[in-house]
Amino acid sequence: MDSDSATDVVLIGAGIMSATLGTMLQQLQPDWSITLFERLDAAAAESSDPWNNAGTGHSALCELNYTPARPDGTVDITKAVTVNEQFQVSRQFWAHAVETGVLHDPKDFINPIPHVSFVHGADNVRYLRARYDALAGNPLFAGMEFIDDPDEFGRRLPLMAKGRDFADPVALNWSQDGTDIDFGALTKQFINNLSSSGGTVHFGYEVRNISKQSDGRWKVKVRNNRTLRTRTVTARFVFVGAGGGALPLLQKAGIKEAKGFGGFPVSGQFLRSTNRDLIEAHHAKVYGKAPVGAPPMSVPHLDTRVIDGRPGLLFGPYAGWTPKFLKEGKLTDLPKSVKPNNLGSLLGVGVTELGLTKYLVGELLQSQADRVDTLAEFVPKAAAKDWELITAGQRVQVIRRKGVGGVLEFGTAVITAEDGSMAGLLGASPGASTAVPAMIDVLQKCFGREYPGWEPKLKEMVPSLGVELAENTKLFDEVWDWTSRALQLRKDDVPGADQSSRLARAASV
Repeated sequence: MDSDSATDVVLIGAGIMSATLGTMLQQLQPDWSITLFERLDAAAAESSDPWNNAGTGHSALCELNYTPARPDGTVDITKAVTVNEQFQVSRQFWAHAVETGVLHDPKDFINPIPHVSFVHGADNVRYLRARYDALAGNPLFAGMEFIDDPDEFGRRLPLMAKGRDFADPVALNWSQDGTDIDFGALTKQFINNLSSSGGTVHFGYEVRNISKQSDGRWKVKVRNNRTLRTRTVTARFVFVGAGGGALPLLQKAGIKEAKGFGGFPVSGQFLRSTNRDLIEAHHAKVYGKAPVGAPPMSVPHLDTRVIDGRPGLLFGPYAGWTPKFLKEGKLTDLPKSVKPNNLGSLLGVGVTELGLTKYLVGELLQSQADRVDTLAEFVPKAAAKDWELITAGQRVQVIRRKGVGGVLEFGTAVITAEDGSMAGLLGASPGASTAVPAMIDVLQKCFGREYPGWEPKLKEMVPSLGVELAENTKLFDEVWDWTSRALQLRKDDVPGADQSSRLARAASV
């Protein structure tokens, strides 16, 4: 790279978001130059790394925080349907990428794992039954089972049944069609394809500043972390996909849309099993109910993982705290993010989120024995010798201005400059699972002139684009069958012919 060079698109961060957007732009506008900068020495080394997240294909099959109970005892499934629809979009894009050779060996990044909601106690069992009643009639959740029989519980989840006192009622919502995703492997495949297809990828380069030029382009100043030399590159469009590091970079860019936003960092830890017998005895992602005051990302879950072809078993997360915005960040990240325009938001959240503060203090005071006691709610016979504590990724929850104060939001927020020349992604779960719809949102907001011409190609990539699958059962069944085969998510799956174009035509009828 020259000391002062130009490119059409700069992507900051080599995680799943930048990898997805870069792949899309390369397919839609192959004549554009794309340059990616990552400050670490490898792709997917932060939040997209498989050991830095739970690997859940978030489709609201098991996550109880997406299905809150109403005062009358019924369950609101609005958020669950939205999240599931978003995940269907991601599945379609991945399936199309496999069929066109952008991705290869889907078993390297996606595997079928049942998704299960688990509760105990009579009141919680009634809630889970109401949840099942609300979801089971929706085509997106067809096949979900309600299980409250102890014998069937033991047959499906023997590790969780051993030593359990079934005098305390239990219940499950069981969805056979869930997935485990290695977002690290997926990201690396995307970025390898981006690089081999003409994109330029720089590892070990840290973005130091972003400034708007008089001609509307952005000047991005980067430092080579090995030589410590700084260089600049100008770009017509910049995407900040730097995870927890996105907020400081958006602030440096000075776009008005980022004003008022703050970030609250929460780190995660997991217990990882070291006992192969335990790992082989459990095959599901089992989600419970979050403790009072806990953020949604802290919903306890016992997860089967598939990483490098080997099964693993995690339980967590246990919340930690550090002022760092990234796992490989700096202790000054949080204080440096405090600006006059977001100070009110931060102070307001400090007053309104006392439950979260209490929860975090409690988590920080836990010993290893305390953590194993928490695990025992899921694995009654859990023994400390069979589990090791690992530190997972760092998440920065979004704080948004509201009135004179602020509100803490648990989700993913896309920020775009008014002129469409910059976009950035803030927030956490469902995060990576909804990377594709999030990046389509970026395309719509930032490339208004080009987007109409891109739509036919996008509908080849995502045949259901613009269609609510929950309202179109026939198309959903066709899309589901196609993606399941392309991604090899069934026992009889073999790579098939490209069906996405046919489905795109069906969606338009």
